[in-house]
Amino acid sequence: MAISDPGSPADDAGTDNADLGDAGTDDADLGDTRSDRAVGLADAIRDHVVHLAVVLAFLLYPPVNGVLLSSPLADETTAFLPGITFMIVVLYLGLFAMSFDFISGYTGYLSFGHAAFYGTGAYFVVLAANGQIPGIPGGTPFMITLLLGAVLAGLLALVIGAVSFRLTGVYFAMITLGFAQVIYELIRSWGYVSSNPTEGATVSGDGLAIGVPYVDALSFRVGRLTGDSVQNLLGLGIDVSATVVSYYALGAVVVVSYFAMQRILHSPFGRVMVAIRENEERARAVGYSTYWFKMAAFAISGFFGAIAGGIFAAYSRSVSPDNSYFFLVTADALITTIIGGFGTLAGPLYGTTFHQWLEDVLSTESGGLATYLREGLPEAVLDAELFGVSLELVVNTAVDGRAPLYLGIVFVLFVLFVPNGILGTVRDRLGGTVGKRLPERLRRYRR
Repeated sequence: MAISDPGSPADDAGTDNADLGDAGTDDADLGDTRSDRAVGLADAIRDHVVHLAVVLAFLLYPPVNGVLLSSPLADETTAFLPGITFMIVVLYLGLFAMSFDFISGYTGYLSFGHAAFYGTGAYFVVLAANGQIPGIPGGTPFMITLLLGAVLAGLLALVIGAVSFRLTGVYFAMITLGFAQVIYELIRSWGYVSSNPTEGATVSGDGLAIGVPYVDALSFRVGRLTGDSVQNLLGLGIDVSATVVSYYALGAVVVVSYFAMQRILHSPFGRVMVAIRENEERARAVGYSTYWFKMAAFAISGFFGAIAGGIFAAYSRSVSPDNSYFFLVTADALITTIIGGFGTLAGPLYGTTFHQWLEDVLSTESGGLATYLREGLPEAVLDAELFGVSLELVVNTAVDGRAPLYLGIVFVLFVLFVPNGILGTVRDRLGGTVGKRLPERLRRYRR
């Protein structure tokens, strides 16, 4: 019987061949992994193509608006497209409306006192900038004070929720409204926040900067008068005004906040929130502690509501009880959420955009429809009478300064005929979320 030498060339060759076979297997596994990653990346891009399109539209709006204002369509642009300052309002009010929808649209608990968190974030950053918050020096970067104010609002939400979530339905809505009104009355009579608390507080000193704390090159001050402007951008000879820089800086905060909330809603935690909205008793029966899930959702909602209030205060450099803590601030969020669609998260941003656009068109502060008609139509047309009434009188009576009237009519029409809002109705027509269904529809039409 022959005895094999363990060190013989034949055995080495066999071993090498085996190793070679293992290497081939590893290469195949690696190829499969890369293929899976490529497919996953393609799916992620497809699912977020609508998000990318919306972000791109917001990015391109200032330059497109500037080109139109310098074109023969300047008058029409001024009359029918909102200015950059109006779009900045869309950003922070849209974020506030999304934070409102986070709790009200996804758990079914309507918070009428959401302005308490918006005002807390706004007042905190103003008082912190003025060195009035104990333990926080006056020169603390805005991004840090913004997060601290949001954490404080989240804690306030836990305090309010600890009492409010003992109730449901209209009783929950009313008790949250009661808490907000108590805080509103406290702030407007608290001499510590300002020498005239009814009028509010103002930031003293330089503008508040959005970006990376303690890194000046990656931070941009915001505000009409105190914001940073950019000269000769990237050596292209393009100048960016302080208003446009503020628009992009605030927009970055809104985009990050939106995707953070969306990530939470698409997690198991978010699915429990929806389960609470659909049938809280069943969610409790299967073992979920719905009370603590609601508390956590309320705290997260308050956190992002305070972020919205903080960037509002940073841009306006002032805050008052009436534009932050007053219950009508929550009413605006409710209206825009209904217009955009409850339980859609992005819908309130679209609702805010529509609401602000309509208000801008119907107002005369920066052009508007009435100004466009008076200045664009020939005098003979304006003086023409029908049944003894001139067109100019109709414009002055029925259009000029009537924005609240038509906004109310539009709101009633949405409630009656588009109860699911803009985005909710689009989702119903597509049979699912826009990000998933729209690419399928487009591929179907290309065939």
